[in-house]
Amino acid sequence: MFARRTILTGFAAALLAGCQTTAQTASPVAISAIRIDTGPLAAKGQSATAAAIRPMLERELAGLRTAGRGATLHVTVTGLYLTSYAGGQAVTLGNDTLESEARLIGADGREIARYPILAIMAPSYGGAWYRRDVDQRRIEALVASNAQWIRRAVGG
Repeated sequence: MFARRTILTGFAAALLAGCQTTAQTASPVAISAIRIDTGPLAAKGQSATAAAIRPMLERELAGLRTAGRGATLHVTVTGLYLTSYAGGQAVTLGNDTLESEARLIGADGREIARYPILAIMAPSYGGAWYRRDVDQRRIEALVASNAQWIRRAVGG
């Protein structure tokens, strides 16, 4: 019994040691401007949704702006997928996703960092499936989640 416990404890310790990673948190960068590009989404035939997402994302990220000269945050929204949803897990065919790419561009025009962002949420995050504005609320929830991941990535 002792040998088995020792072996299992040693195996668990080795497994945990292999799973440990160095936490890489982005150092905060002063952001003086934010640019949102929803062109790729509009090019996929979702121009009305792209036009609605742009101000939502600008509002969500506005708090990252600092006074003075700093980097520009370019966010390109590349994909939106709303799965079919009629309430309950039995009819849900997957999750809603909003895909974007955040890039920090320095004052000299060079790219400082690039962060692919994918917000994934259950369609039920938009609330009751039978309400008329359910898709709007699902998109708002995805935009808020996507912005949260961007803030986390850029250290804001």
